[in-house]
Order: sequence, then structure tokens, then C-alpha cells
Amino acid sequence: MKTMLKDVLFSAFALALCAAPALADDVKAGDLVISQAWSRATPGGAKVAGGYLTIENKGMTADKLVSISADIAGKAEVHEMAMDNGVMKMRLLDKGLVIDPGKTVKFAPGGYHLMLQELKGPFKQGDKVPVTLQFEKAGKVAVSLDVQGVGAQAPGDSGQMMKKMPDHSGMKM
Repeated sequence: MKTMLKDVLFSAFALALCAAPALADDVKAGDLVISQAWSRATPGGAKVAGGYLTIENKGMTADKLVSISADIAGKAEVHEMAMDNGVMKMRLLDKGLVIDPGKTVKFAPGGYHLMLQELKGPFKQGDKVPVTLQFEKAGKVAVSLDVQGVGAQAPGDSGQMMKKMPDHSGMKM
């Protein structure tokens, strides 16, 4: 009986490892390390998507993310969301984003993000979306965004938590 239980548990663990989405590899460019690049699946007809990643500067001098591009989008920009007098606002970082030496900048929902607009097609869970980051010193860096589930909040998140949450759409506020 113990052997059978052990075999079942081992099989379940092995299946879970196979089913977990592969995460993007780290990309090194000069003193920068770009990791955990991901996006969310988009609903049909969506024209906008966000991209998220982490940039670590292991060097002794600052570098600056000056622009991004993506063939799947007519327009790609670096944005920041932040609270301003109790209101969440999004703004374009048209002068770029400095990554100071020894620092890590995390792009995540509700903060810094890549804004991909005028999408030419949907993002489907499991896809890899290529984007190019342009840095002042490190130059052009090709990165692939791993597409997670529609409601994902982090890389490797399938977005299934959204389905388990109760529906409050009929509530009056």
C-alpha cells in the first residue's frame, strides 16, 4: 500500500512539473540581467497588452531603458502606474527609465510595465512574444515574454485564481 501511494504521489509530482509553464531564460546584455519576462493572454479583439520583467544592473554605472519595440504591436512604450492624490494614474516614460548600478527594477502589474498597443493578434497562454528593449549603453536586447493566463499576477501564474474568486459584479457600491 505504501509503495502504491508513493508511486501515485511521484506520478502527480512529475505531471505537475511537466504541466508547469516554462519561464523565459535570463538574458544578459552588458552589465544588465533581464529575467522573468512575461505577459498575460489577451481576450479576443483586445488591442492592448502589458509586458512585465525584471532588470538588474550588476555594473558600476547606470544604464537607461530608452525604448521598446515589438512586431506584434503598432506601438510599444514604457509606462508607469502610480498613485497621485489617491488616484491611480498611468504615464508614459518618454525620457526612458534609469537602472542605477547595483539596483533591480521590477516591471509588474500596477507599476512599471511595457505597454503594447495596436496589437496585430491575440496573446495566447503558452505563446512567447518577442520584444526588443533599447538601452542607452547595453544597446538592443531581444527578450521573449512568456504568455500566462488572462488573470495572471506573476510569471508562472496560470490566472486560475480569478476563476475561484466570487463574482461581485451584481453588488451595489
